Amino acid sequence: MVGDFTWKVIEKDLEGLAQRFKATSKNLAHVNTPGYARRNVSFEDELRAVVNSGDKLKMTVTHSGHIPTRPHAVSDVRPVEKKIKDEEYRLDGNNVDPEREMAVLAEARMMYGAMSRFAARKLGNYRTVITGR
Repeated sequence: MVGDFTWKVIEKDLEGLAQRFKATSKNLAHVNTPGYARRNVSFEDELRAVVNSGDKLKMTVTHSGHIPTRPHAVSDVRPVEKKIKDEEYRLDGNNVDPEREMAVLAEARMMYGAMSRFAARKLGNYRTVITGR
């Protein structure tokens, strides 16, 4: 399991979804706070780029001052939490739409559950191979 690319992707996906849970919960907690800017967590595009980069030539970064064009490994993908300030929902400056946040929360919950089931199935496959049954 150590060094298995699939496990690294599962771990990074669950990490990003957990951070999205926190940000969405924070948004819902501040639904009545004037001037609060909602937070959004993104990581899927970078993770997808790393997963799909198998057939692309990787650029080598030989110096810390070099600017990488994209993440080169799953461990380089970082979930990014951003404040969304340019949307308006209410006159008091708060842009949290509770219905939208509940939809984001439901989607993250379904994705987390699916990824957890996938990890459990993969673990079951390892168990089958190890025990020989």
